[in-house]
Amino acid sequence: MVCLVSRSGRHLQRYDNLGRRQVVGCIPYRYKSTSDGTTGNDLEVLVISSQKCQKMMFPKGGWELDESREEAALRESLEEAGVLGIVEVNIYLIKLLNLLLKFFILKKSSSLKQCELGKWDFISKRHGTFYEGYMFPLLVKEELDLWPEQNLRQRTWMNVKEARDVCQHWWMKEALDILVERLNSMDQQNEQKFPNLCTDLAAKISSL
Repeated sequence: MVCLVSRSGRHLQRYDNLGRRQVVGCIPYRYKSTSDGTTGNDLEVLVISSQKCQKMMFPKGGWELDESREEAALRESLEEAGVLGIVEVNIYLIKLLNLLLKFFILKKSSSLKQCELGKWDFISKRHGTFYEGYMFPLLVKEELDLWPEQNLRQRTWMNVKEARDVCQHWWMKEALDILVERLNSMDQQNEQKFPNLCTDLAAKISSL
């Protein structure tokens, strides 16, 4: 069951040793389906509007004491964008998912650092305060019709160029660039290691 109320208050908020508020953000992404229902190669990312204005960004919020950074990323994506998913998945395994009739294999990162897109130090133009921000990728598996901040924000799927153009935060744009580079690199590596596996598996499944 999904909670339809966002967390509020700062009593659990984390700060670094310099007194900077620590925040965690997430880039929700998916691959557009082709006409035959399989997963294609066209990458889309989900951007949301700010509560105070219509400027666009990716989900983000305070990292709290009772959660890991990954948990904070998942929570913010749910509260602000109304999506559920998996933090960090190999595109090769996404394609394999369709061939295995929706049974998927999650590529687990060997460390938290491998999963993160990075860490940034930035200053809020609105408040003039310093922050330490972390960004994660989120492969979207479900888009909810009801979510905590649906009356406060708009959400829109865009291609990478469109999202980069409208995103108001420079550090989120850098995180998007890192995500795209990582996904492209992973895809190339898997094509080199397993060039015919998907084709061969599909042929075997169809012959059953």
